[in-house]
Amino acid sequence: MNNIKYQRIIQRAKHVIEHEATSIKALTSHLSTDFAKCVELISKCKGRVIVSGIGKSANIAHKIVATFNSTGTPAIFMHAADAIHGDLGMIQKDDIVICLSKSGNTPEIKVLIPLIKTWGNKLIAIVSNPESYLAQHSDFVLLAHVKSEACPNNLAPTSSSTAQLVIGDALAVCLLEENGFSSKDFAKYHPGGSLGKKLYLKVNDIYVNNEAPSVLETDSIDKVIIEMTSKRLGATVVLNNNREPIGIITDGDLRRMLHKYGAKIAKLNASNIMSLKPKTIAPATMAAQAFRIMEEFNITQLIVADKNQYLGMIHLHDLIKEGFI
Repeated sequence: MNNIKYQRIIQRAKHVIEHEATSIKALTSHLSTDFAKCVELISKCKGRVIVSGIGKSANIAHKIVATFNSTGTPAIFMHAADAIHGDLGMIQKDDIVICLSKSGNTPEIKVLIPLIKTWGNKLIAIVSNPESYLAQHSDFVLLAHVKSEACPNNLAPTSSSTAQLVIGDALAVCLLEENGFSSKDFAKYHPGGSLGKKLYLKVNDIYVNNEAPSVLETDSIDKVIIEMTSKRLGATVVLNNNREPIGIITDGDLRRMLHKYGAKIAKLNASNIMSLKPKTIAPATMAAQAFRIMEEFNITQLIVADKNQYLGMIHLHDLIKEGFI
């Protein structure tokens, strides 16, 4: 019985997803020159973008503000109901206002719009109904029209709120490109997140926190094991007399050699068991590149070297700790 119930729930979920996907795809037919004009207007704005709404539209407005701010377009949220009770003071003369509403005819909207127009701020509507009060009194209209909600009663904002969100994302991305917002800019606004770290974190920000295990090519297996155990990186670099890395010995190398030689392994030295031509990386290289190299060659350590001089080691665990996985 449960399987039948679960399948019915899954089918319902599929219907919601497909319904919303169809609604979003239909938005492309509603795009007009107003959209391009809005992008141009906002990109040249000397103030901020004030995004307002009420109910579920207010929730979507919050997200649009967050996306704008994270992609280089200064924005703040203003609740439509609070605006007419004092919050209108946050709107400055150079600001642009975006107002979200499905119907465009709510009482709060009808009170708010004339006040914004009186102050001379440009008003952009993201609205489903082109005949609404909001649409008729805005400078630009971005139509977020949907035929129906995914809700079976056609009541709960589902497809309509998703449509508003997508219009906001489209504005943010177009503005990003219009303003030449680069990956370096993105990193500047996201210094604490894993995405930002992938864009600004370098190898030399990480390896300096690790020990730098090393042995000479003539060192005994005992010394190799002690060095690997004490430095806790699961490997040691093998150096020549000029401190140039010529090989690497990992835990796996030791296990394989022990299986091959048994007790005779004690008679070997570092040069007998090291892997030649180990992968190295320069300290100024982006940490994301180090992660890509580890993925490509299925390794967990990289030797950090500058002009062939050994500096230290970076481990996959370091990158995992920084959020690269």
